[in-house]
Amino acid sequence: MTPAFQPQSAEPGVTRANAKQYRVPLPHGLQNLSQICSHQSTHTYFRRKLIVQEEITPTPNQRYMSWPVLSLLVFITVIGFENIFYPFQNQGLSVVINWIILLFIYIIPYALISAQLGTTFTRADEGGGLATWMRRTLGDSWGYWTSWIYWAQTLPYLVDVSNAVIVSLSWMILGDNTLGKRMSNLTFGLLTFAVILLFIVLENLFSRSLEVMSLLGGAAMFLMAVLFVALTAAGLAKGMPSATHFSWAAFRPHFSMHYFATTGLLIFATSGAELGATYVAQLRNPKKEFPKAMWALAIMTGFLVIFGSLALGVWFNANHLPDDLKMNGAYYAFSMLGKAWGWGKTLMYMFAATQLLFMLAQLAVLIDASSRVLSADTAARYMPKWLLQKNRQGRPIHSYVFTAALCLFLLLLADTLPNINAIFNWLLNLNGIVSPYKTALVFVAFLALRAQADKFTSGYVFLKSKGAAYLVGGWCFVFTFICATLGFLPQEVVFGTNGWTHQLIMNIISVIVLFGFGFIMPVLARRDLKKDDAA
Repeated sequence: MTPAFQPQSAEPGVTRANAKQYRVPLPHGLQNLSQICSHQSTHTYFRRKLIVQEEITPTPNQRYMSWPVLSLLVFITVIGFENIFYPFQNQGLSVVINWIILLFIYIIPYALISAQLGTTFTRADEGGGLATWMRRTLGDSWGYWTSWIYWAQTLPYLVDVSNAVIVSLSWMILGDNTLGKRMSNLTFGLLTFAVILLFIVLENLFSRSLEVMSLLGGAAMFLMAVLFVALTAAGLAKGMPSATHFSWAAFRPHFSMHYFATTGLLIFATSGAELGATYVAQLRNPKKEFPKAMWALAIMTGFLVIFGSLALGVWFNANHLPDDLKMNGAYYAFSMLGKAWGWGKTLMYMFAATQLLFMLAQLAVLIDASSRVLSADTAARYMPKWLLQKNRQGRPIHSYVFTAALCLFLLLLADTLPNINAIFNWLLNLNGIVSPYKTALVFVAFLALRAQADKFTSGYVFLKSKGAAYLVGGWCFVFTFICATLGFLPQEVVFGTNGWTHQLIMNIISVIVLFGFGFIMPVLARRDLKKDDAA
C-alpha cells in the first residue's frame, strides 16, 4: 500500500487547501505542514492521524480477504481435530477441566492480546505479525530474534505436518494402522522429506490458492469435528455405552510435574493466533474485522478442545489408551463412530480425506507465513546475503535450501528412535517446547506495547486498565515460559531409562541447533559488511 505521505519529507507548500489530496485533515489552527515542528501539541495529533490514515486507507482495485476467511485460515494453523488427542493421551479426561480453565485464563486472553497487537501495527509495507510487533516496540534486535525464533520453531511443525500427510495417505490407501509394520523409519523419513521439498518447490502455486485451500480445509475440519461431537451425543442419547465412566474422579485435574510438563502441548495445540496478523493488511477494515476474526478463532478452538475431548472419553477408555493414539487416534475414533452407526469405514475415509486437505493447507500457510516473517525488513540487517539471495522469480532460494537442510537434520535425528510411532510422538513433544517459547514473545510484545501506549494507536484495546493488562500479560508470559521449559522432559518413556535419557538429549540438541543458528547469522552478516567495505 502506498503511504499517504511521509512526515519527514513534508513540504511547506502543502496547506489546508490542498491537504485533501493527501487524505489527511490538518488539525485546527495549523495552516501548513511546516508548522508541525513548532507545534508539539499538534504533533501527536497529526502523527496519530497520519498513521491511522496510512494504515487503513485502501488502494484502488485491492482484493480483500473477509474476516471469516481469515479466522479459518488461522484456525487451520492453530488446531486440528487430531490436536485434542495429544493432551487426552497425556492427561485423560481431566484434560476437559484443564481446557475449560485454559479457555478463560489463557486462550481467550491470548487471542484478544493478538487482536490488539494486530490492530496496532497494520502497515502494508511491513512484514507484519510477531516480528513487526517486537521490532516496533523493542527495536531491531528484538525483531530479528523474533523472526528467527518464529521461523526456527516452524521447522519441527513442518516435519510433523508432513508426517501427518503420510499417515493420512496410508489410512486412505490401506484403511488401517499397519503403516508402521509396512514401512521402515528411513522410508517414512524420506517420504516426509519429499513432501516438504514438494511444497517448497511449488510454494508459488500453493500460495496463489492459499485462501481456497484454507477455506476448504478449515471449514471441512471444523465440520468433521462438529459431526463427531454431534453423532457421539446422538449415540449416547440412543443408549450407546461409554468407554469411560464419567465421574468427578475422572475429570479432577492432578497438578503434578507431569501435568505442567505436558501442558506445553496444550499451548502448542492452541497457539498461532498471531499468524493472522501477517494478513491484516488484506482486510478491508482491519481495526474492526481482525478482533472479530480472533473472537471467532477463540470460539471455534474452545468448542473443539472441550466438546471434542468429552467425545473422546466416550470412545476411548481414558485409563487404557492405545500407545499410538497420537498418531492414529483420530482414525480410530471415526472408525468406531462409523461402525456404531452401521456405516462401516465411511466416516474414517471421509476424515482421512479431510485430514489430507487440512494438512496440505497447513503446509501452504506455514511456508507462506514463515517466509513472510523471515524476509521482513528487520532480518536483512542481521542475515548474510547468501541466505536472502533471490532467484529470477524473486524467491529466496537459499533460504529454502537452508529450511530443507534443517528439516532433514530433524528427520535424521528422529531416525535414531525405535519406530514410526516414537518418531511421531517425539516430534509432537518437540513442538511442545519450541512453539511455546515463540508464543511467550507475543506477551512480551503486548507488555512492551502497553508500556508505550502513548506512542501507538490501537484500533482495539484489550483491558483498558494498564494494571490489569500487565497482570494478564505477565501471567500468560510466565505460564507459557515455564511450560515450555518443562517440556524438555520426555513424556512417552519411563524416567531413568536409556530411552528417557536419549530423548532428553535429542530435545536439548534440537533446540540448541534450531535457535543456535540465530547467533551465527549476525556474525556472517557482519563479515559480509566488512567485505563490502573493503571492496
